[in-house]
Amino acid sequence: MPNLFRTMLWMIVGLSLWAHIAPALAADFDIDLTRTTTLTQGEFKDLSEEAGLALSYLPLSPAEPLGILGIDIGAEVTAANIREDRSYWTKITEGPSSQMILPKLHIQKGLPFGFDIGAVYGKVPQSNVSMVGGELKWAFISGNAVLPAVAIRGSYTRLLGVDNLDLQTTGADLSISKGLAFVTPYAGIGQVWIKTKEKVTNLNLKEESLSLTKGFIGVKISLLIINFVAEVDFSKIPLYTGRINIGF
Repeated sequence: MPNLFRTMLWMIVGLSLWAHIAPALAADFDIDLTRTTTLTQGEFKDLSEEAGLALSYLPLSPAEPLGILGIDIGAEVTAANIREDRSYWTKITEGPSSQMILPKLHIQKGLPFGFDIGAVYGKVPQSNVSMVGGELKWAFISGNAVLPAVAIRGSYTRLLGVDNLDLQTTGADLSISKGLAFVTPYAGIGQVWIKTKEKVTNLNLKEESLSLTKGFIGVKISLLIINFVAEVDFSKIPLYTGRINIGF
């Protein structure tokens, strides 16, 4: 029965994720600010919020530390529910679908004293949009059979591949988790700071420096050396992410 439950859970999560991402896989998501001369400051701010959240660092791990010998190496995909009906997306792209799909490679390594470090690289298919980022997490309460783990994290990401747009994010969050057999649910809240600057002479838009609150919930399912993580992040737009790891 436990094996059947695990298989069904994997199937449900996988099918749900595929239902979210399939409509957008064929979308051409090149971002090019030279396509327009009418992007307003308000539109640039809204664009910065959505793109910044989509490219921000996602925890995709419980609060509990990996341990000095622990490591998770995996592949993941994030579906960001953008507001494709907004004029700024149609001005700078070929016409996006309702989701930006971002496959990523992700690694997290345990360190002494409850610290973990992590790095991520991602690229939107059929697009000039890619990103790189990193994190440092400290579980100041490591957790045990009775107590949950509690951790703080600092993170950074940067947009790559779009010549006429600089975008970078920094983040900080607080998370809590408690393992239950092979399942570890977690949740947290944090802040994302987004800085953007356009590099198109005839737009003359000011830099945007934004601060957005973001909450997240997730679950890690550990099956021997394979583990699966599913997470939903909530802010101005929702982000849905699934990850498969090899972990030790």
